[in-house]
Amino acid sequence: MKDHKAVLSLGSNMGDRMGNLRSAVRALSEDEDIGDVEVSGVYETEPVGYDDQPYFLNICVKLSTSLDPYELLRKCNLIEQDLKRVRKIKNGPRTIDLDILTYDDLVSDDPKLTIPHPRMYKRAFVLYPYRDLTGYDGPIPEDKTVTYVGEFDGFEEG
Repeated sequence: MKDHKAVLSLGSNMGDRMGNLRSAVRALSEDEDIGDVEVSGVYETEPVGYDDQPYFLNICVKLSTSLDPYELLRKCNLIEQDLKRVRKIKNGPRTIDLDILTYDDLVSDDPKLTIPHPRMYKRAFVLYPYRDLTGYDGPIPEDKTVTYVGEFDGFEEG
């Protein structure tokens, strides 16, 4: 039974950025332990932390799951591996990045999985798509450029 609710942040700035996002969303939606996948609008965003790289496309995904938070993290890491994510530079370019923002009402300070995501409220590229799915009405930092690109399309829920 998929009775847990989670919100993920996804971003890509290497190769076919939209294709990478579509592939990641498809992988989530086709997983038998994940359902009710909803996707935010798509935002193009200035990089954070390491500026010498292309702009990102960012989305958020809201889903239900029977996976516990650590199993969901493993699933996210497998999707990153499948889409050839390489970790060379902290906050550097990547084909895909999946982060768990929230999981039910869980609060965890575990270094392996901190929930809510420790920097989500400091990142406009997370909060704009997060707001699309959750109605978040808190402050959004204005330190980086975030441009709405359009509605997400290109996947059929499995």
